[in-house]
Amino acid sequence: MSVTVTESPLGAGLLDDVTEFLNWYSVYPDKHCAPTYALWIAHTHASDSFYVTPRIIFSSPEPGSGKTRDLELGALLAHNSKMTISATTAALYRRISASVDEGQLPPTIFFDEVDAIFGRVAAPQVEDLRALLNAGYKRGATVDRCEGDSKNMKVREFPVFAPVALAGLAGNMPATITTRSVTIHKRKRAPGETVHPFRERDAVEQAAPIREELAEWIGSISAELAEARPVMPNGVEDRPAEVWEALLAIADAAGGHWPETARAACKHFVLDSERAEPSLGVQLLDDCRKVFNGRGRLKTEEVVLGLRELEESPWRDLHGRMLDARSLAKLLKPYAIKSKMQAMPDGSKVRGYASTGEGGFHDAWTRYLPADPSVAATGETSATAQLRVVADV
Repeated sequence: MSVTVTESPLGAGLLDDVTEFLNWYSVYPDKHCAPTYALWIAHTHASDSFYVTPRIIFSSPEPGSGKTRDLELGALLAHNSKMTISATTAALYRRISASVDEGQLPPTIFFDEVDAIFGRVAAPQVEDLRALLNAGYKRGATVDRCEGDSKNMKVREFPVFAPVALAGLAGNMPATITTRSVTIHKRKRAPGETVHPFRERDAVEQAAPIREELAEWIGSISAELAEARPVMPNGVEDRPAEVWEALLAIADAAGGHWPETARAACKHFVLDSERAEPSLGVQLLDDCRKVFNGRGRLKTEEVVLGLRELEESPWRDLHGRMLDARSLAKLLKPYAIKSKMQAMPDGSKVRGYASTGEGGFHDAWTRYLPADPSVAATGETSATAQLRVVADV
């Protein structure tokens, strides 16, 4: 059932003001970024109206790309902003809990230089922070912690649901966080790109009335936002639809150009970016399909060597080492693909991988990859192509 939120010319104007404020002090890589950030900032003023509070990430390949400035700008406009660099997990969930205990909306956490944390070797405190950021994405999430001395120890549930913006160098962010986020890939400004000088005292004065009016407007429609079920662009579903629901609901409520602007941004970040940047696992599946090239079975060493020979692939330098049989098996295990003793065309039996059958690639290729372009080019149906693969075995 679709629930319509009444459009508000005031809301459209306020979101325009937020976007203009962001563009005044920061340069973004494309036209979709500032409006998306404006919608995210708006949602922090009614985060408890939504089942999900999406994360927003500012990443860049090099320092000096404006990520920290973006956090500072957002902190001037969001609800009850808390800027941090190296806060512990305990400090974060206690801060969130304090607001909730007082009957207020959770604070908005702006976490800078997270690459310095997630880039380290796995440690319990890092995993705790990752778990908090993951769990706090959905309303009602809590963490259990013990309080009191050894004689009066009690278990307390701490709420962890809160909006979070993150900034850090690209490459070190866990996938479990990025899939719950909208990621804006910042770049150093080109010679012709300029921004206005950022003087905090001036920016604070400029932002204050915008923030107050934004909070008042969002607060006035919070009940309607809680019932909203915005229509997603075609192809946006599952987790990405969760991420964008709050943002599209606010855009629909604002009216004007915002419903169209928000959905164009959604398609850009979800569909275009998703195709351009597959996960390491999906890239491995795609590259394995290239190595198999329609054949039914291959020795493990043939798969490994074939992957290493692919140009512009990461398999010759995977975390500082070349891909080997052990690391290949580990990467394929989550997709239920396993090496087994295989009967080869020459009659020998060696350990290898099969394209079809139990433990083979076919199911994963079907689920995670688009149709094989070589099959599409020959005009084969999926059933015909599968018969050809089986016949080759």
